[in-house]
Amino acid sequence: MVRLWSGALSDKRLMKFPNIFIVAILFAAGPGIAQAVDAPVLSLGQALRAAAENFDVAIARAAVDGAHSDLLAADHAPLPLLSVKAGSIDLQHGIGPGSLLADKRIDKSVGLDWTWERGDKRVLRNAAARSGMKAAQSDFLEMRIEQQLQAQAAFYDLLAAQQSEREIKATAESAQAMAGVLRQRLKAGDVSAQDLARVEIEAIKASIDQETSSLTLQRAAMALAQILGLRSQPRVEEVWPALHVAVALAESEQAAAVEARPDVQAAQARVDQALAGLDVALASRKADLTWGLSVDHYPGTSIRQIELRLQMPLQVGYGQEGEIGRARAQVQQAQDLAAKTRLSALIEQSRLWQEARIAAIKASSQEFELLPRARQLLTQAELAYGKGAQTLTELLDARRSLRASLLDAIACQADFAKAQGSWVLRSHPQSAP
Repeated sequence: MVRLWSGALSDKRLMKFPNIFIVAILFAAGPGIAQAVDAPVLSLGQALRAAAENFDVAIARAAVDGAHSDLLAADHAPLPLLSVKAGSIDLQHGIGPGSLLADKRIDKSVGLDWTWERGDKRVLRNAAARSGMKAAQSDFLEMRIEQQLQAQAAFYDLLAAQQSEREIKATAESAQAMAGVLRQRLKAGDVSAQDLARVEIEAIKASIDQETSSLTLQRAAMALAQILGLRSQPRVEEVWPALHVAVALAESEQAAAVEARPDVQAAQARVDQALAGLDVALASRKADLTWGLSVDHYPGTSIRQIELRLQMPLQVGYGQEGEIGRARAQVQQAQDLAAKTRLSALIEQSRLWQEARIAAIKASSQEFELLPRARQLLTQAELAYGKGAQTLTELLDARRSLRASLLDAIACQADFAKAQGSWVLRSHPQSAP
């Protein structure tokens, strides 16, 4: 059974908590904590590779296969039509004796019809389908990068949750140990009952924070498991990226990075597809011709008769204006979407760099300035309290300050790792783990 409450919580004051609250924590925290003991430990590279093969990426890959099939369907001429006919059957006088195929008076014919597409319609259909397949391939690559972005964010959320849970647990144990020491000192008459009560309250709060951090850890593990398609809750290697400010791309490099993005390439491919579709609509003004040949067999008249046919639609009063207008609108829509995608990509590139730069500055300040000062402040407060130069309130404030600094440092490190990872995946995907 999972141990939820520390020794400091064994006081009768716990009876003030509703039983349903305790049961809810047992139900939510217990199984997840038990699973985390044997959970697999993942590196960032393993998480990114798993994200590149998850369910969403597999769905996008199936769309590529479908687009390839569309290309096969577009790249062929109209199929010839075979027709068989039996006509001129005399029901009044009968069809006569003899063989059904050779002697009976039935006009039998076998025909073949074939449509000749004019205006290079097959070539244009092929071009449209090829652009569609290109767009689907770019969508697949974009989906893979999006899933990797989500995976690396969830990876660092879980890493931050692991370290935060460990720090909060250490704080709770320290508070419980301090409460135990003050109980002994109270028996000796060295401290007041009020100071002991204050420390016990801190111990209770720390224990509650510990359970909350455990639940946060489970949620982070579930989020990463869902992205990666894992059945168990994973744990991750506790390795943070080195703190450094991202180097901004030159204007030419930034433009090249934007054009190389899969979402931009997909949008441009759809422009090409729409233009090819417009060419197909314009080519439909040239009517297709259907050639036909039939061989007739009619005993008593002639058994070798040939019929030649030519069919074509009479496009009178209508020049495919509807299809062409629709195709023009789709071209404009695709061009506007491509322009919007490029602008969004350019803005996102700048935003990601700014976020990575600011996150690096904040994480560096927390790690090398604020956190060392908070540690030093606690050390001084403990020495002063031991000599009676400071009150218990001042000591507890120093402990809270260090705890807050530790958690802030972890949060800033996670923000930097996610911002830096997003910048790398979007600007230099080949450099990703």
